[in-house]
Amino acid sequence: MTIVLVVNSGSSSLKYQLLDMATETTLAAGLIERIGEPSGSVRHTNADGKREREAPIASHDDAFEAMLANFAELGPTLESAPPAAVGHRVVQGARRFFGPTIIDDDVERNIDELSPLAPLHNPANLAGIRGARRVFPNIPHVAVFDTAFHTTMSDAASTYALNREVAEANRVRKYGAHGTSHKYVSEAAAEFLDRPLESLRTAVLHIGNGASACAVDGGKSVDTSMGMTPLEGLVMGTRTGDIDPAVLFHLHRKAGYTVDELDDLLNRRSGLLGLTGTNDVRDVTRRAAAGDVVAQLGLDVYVHRLRHYLGSYLVTLGGGDAIVFTAGVGENSAEVRRRTLEGLEWLGVELDLERNQLPNDGIRVISTDASRVIVLVVPTNEEVEIARQTLAQTGL
Repeated sequence: MTIVLVVNSGSSSLKYQLLDMATETTLAAGLIERIGEPSGSVRHTNADGKREREAPIASHDDAFEAMLANFAELGPTLESAPPAAVGHRVVQGARRFFGPTIIDDDVERNIDELSPLAPLHNPANLAGIRGARRVFPNIPHVAVFDTAFHTTMSDAASTYALNREVAEANRVRKYGAHGTSHKYVSEAAAEFLDRPLESLRTAVLHIGNGASACAVDGGKSVDTSMGMTPLEGLVMGTRTGDIDPAVLFHLHRKAGYTVDELDDLLNRRSGLLGLTGTNDVRDVTRRAAAGDVVAQLGLDVYVHRLRHYLGSYLVTLGGGDAIVFTAGVGENSAEVRRRTLEGLEWLGVELDLERNQLPNDGIRVISTDASRVIVLVVPTNEEVEIARQTLAQTGL
């Protein structure tokens, strides 16, 4: 009764893990990427190794079917390792959900109603939930909300300077996202450093296609870069991050953009993709190194925003004990890490260039021994954190 299937259905991907939580052992894991693009990628890893194939994945429903086919064809089959519960990542829980929640039809409706606050994510999360509830109707399903970790933010940190009555009537406030990842890696960093979580001030940089920074004080979120929706904050793969809101008025009045067109522009056609033509940091980094001035500017803008938030959160925390890089870019791009921390010795941050370049799949220190602020790379594992919260909520 300790096997949990975790479904992490993202804006353009579906990650999954089948975990035996008695030992927190992964029995199988998979990643289905580039959903809705002409060519998709399907990966499944189990005790026998990794299998990868290229195939078009038209929708999240197709991605869910591909996951089931992977289990059936490559193993372990879900009959031989039946899950006792399914945990689901959901990005936006607003002020309706403050912790892991057993999913029923009413919870589904609420997640759907909150989709305007996470237009790239909640609909995808909901597709994973509906697919899993159809296939596994007789076991509990638990929603673990990205926003729940950020409910510890103060009103000062989560309130916009918008007309109060308008804000309250329309639920306008900062909710944040990536909370499951920020919680997991900040706790993992404390364990790795053998430091009490309650005493640790940590700036977490979760940098992937979606990206956010978080100031974590004593294991609690005190500020984060994503806002009412996951659009605010850092430059992302296809999202602008911070932008003067008057730009939208200008584009509407000057160029005739509709609300839906502006939504599409800011969420799907901007960020690194809009700046450079690709949302892949690896491609941008290679092109920048080869002298491509468009890629160089895109990378400069990307890193400038990272440094802006890192500095802000070190001030918010009153200093820092640790800086943590996580997620796809944070874990794998030595160049982005180097550029982000360059010249910060006056803040007590000293990057060890050799350590930073060494490939490693585990938690590692990349700062010098003399650095007052320890810099870590901590691989995130949102699926393990979701499984932990799923078991706790179901009491299995």
